[in-house]
Amino acid sequence: MESYTIGQAARLLGVSVDTARRWADAQRFPTRREGTRRMVDGPDLAAFCVEAAQEAGDGEETPYTSARNAFPGIVTGVKLGTVDAQVEIQAGPHRIVSLLTREAVEELGLEVGARATARVKSTSVFIDRA
Repeated sequence: MESYTIGQAARLLGVSVDTARRWADAQRFPTRREGTRRMVDGPDLAAFCVEAAQEAGDGEETPYTSARNAFPGIVTGVKLGTVDAQVEIQAGPHRIVSLLTREAVEELGLEVGARATARVKSTSVFIDRA
C-alpha cells in the first residue's frame, strides 16, 4: 500500500502543507508516524480527496451534464484567432488547455481572471503512475 507524507498529500489536495496539517490535526483524515514523519495511507487520502471535492461543490449550482470530470479553476490565458480560440485554466495544480470557437469564448465571457470549470468527457484517457 502506498503512503504519502503530509507535504505530498498537500500537493495532491492542492492546498498548503499547513492546511493539510490542520486537517490531519482535526482528524479529517488519519495519519501515522514513521520516524519523525507523519504519513497518510493511500486509501485514506483517496477517500478524503473525494470527500473534500464533494464539500467544495456543496452550495454551488451544478449544471446538468453527463461530463463527470470537472476541474473548477481560473482562466489564465485566452488566445483569440479569427474563428478559433485557445483557453488556459489553472485548476489547483492542473493546467488545462482547451481549443474552442471564438464565438463560444465570447458568449461565455471568458477572459483572464474569470472563474471557469473545465469539464472533460473522453473515450481516450491516459493515466501515468507516478
